[in-house]
Amino acid sequence: MRTREEILGFSDKWMMVFGIPFVALMVNAILFGKMAVKNPTAYFGSCQIVALVYTASFWFIFRELHFQFVRRFQNVLKPATRYLIMVPSILVVYFLMKIFFDMTLDKAFFDKIPHEFKPNPIVEVISSLLFLSLVITIYESIFFSKMAKRLSVEKELLQKENIKSQLEGLKNQVNPHFLFNSLNTLSYIIPEDSDRAVGFVQRLSRVYRYILEIRDKKLIPLREEMDYLDSYTYLIKERFGDNIHVELRVEESHMNDLIIPLSLQILFENAIKHNVISKTKPLTIEVFVNKEHKLVVKNNLQIKSQVMSSTKVGLENIKNRYSFFTNLSVDIIQSEESFIVLIPLIDQHNISDS
Repeated sequence: MRTREEILGFSDKWMMVFGIPFVALMVNAILFGKMAVKNPTAYFGSCQIVALVYTASFWFIFRELHFQFVRRFQNVLKPATRYLIMVPSILVVYFLMKIFFDMTLDKAFFDKIPHEFKPNPIVEVISSLLFLSLVITIYESIFFSKMAKRLSVEKELLQKENIKSQLEGLKNQVNPHFLFNSLNTLSYIIPEDSDRAVGFVQRLSRVYRYILEIRDKKLIPLREEMDYLDSYTYLIKERFGDNIHVELRVEESHMNDLIIPLSLQILFENAIKHNVISKTKPLTIEVFVNKEHKLVVKNNLQIKSQVMSSTKVGLENIKNRYSFFTNLSVDIIQSEESFIVLIPLIDQHNISDS
């Protein structure tokens, strides 16, 4: 569980050290100013001690209350929901605490104060609420300032991850092996079937066009990624023929959910790169949505004996980009028979315009 400082973005230790005595002094001066002139001993003695007890108690309780609301609604960029619940809660807790203190500390100390020095109850409530509001506002201001800086850093990291993803996708598509394999496949198709060759070139152009079109997008509808995947699988099936099987079983009801661009292409590349693909050992890649609303990309595992160990750069890239949009994890499950990656689908209604 994240600590208070991690969630709020700052430590309030020194703010409490200096803030509690200052607020206690100010509230005491407003409520018992006359007493400070006529009876300074009692004012700086019992009154100030009680004021410190009051202020520290209110500060710690409302500090904790504010923290709990921030932690509960920390993913809500627009704070209206939090304020609608937090403000009434603060008022209720304030009056409950005031009733408690009126029945304890007031009877022990303030009943001994001469009537002429006792503050007006309305002035007492208003001044207490004003200083309480001031303290909460300071906490909120610092929190929003830190959150704005955090979002700025995360935005910059996200842009870097997107650029990294685009470069990864382009590298996979434009590297000499891909070009050689694509041209080799095309040269094989042209003499046999010119119509097939035209279709191959058209699908190849769609792959490049898609990468260029999504370069500024952080999330895309699953429908667009599946359309791209259709062109991509066409190319790899022309290359491997019946040695590779691709099964796409995604229902229409999931097509408007959001996904990280090029994530499926990266997973397909990983499967092709690390597994044996032959007539006797065909590679099967399945794509479907499970009951947990995650997109499952599964392939049978038949690791090549002479292949460099995986750096897992592609998987880490997908994980890092997903972390900006959801707390749901990208899960990886490997057994002796299969390799499975589960990608959470993001409901577009849960994504803020910002």
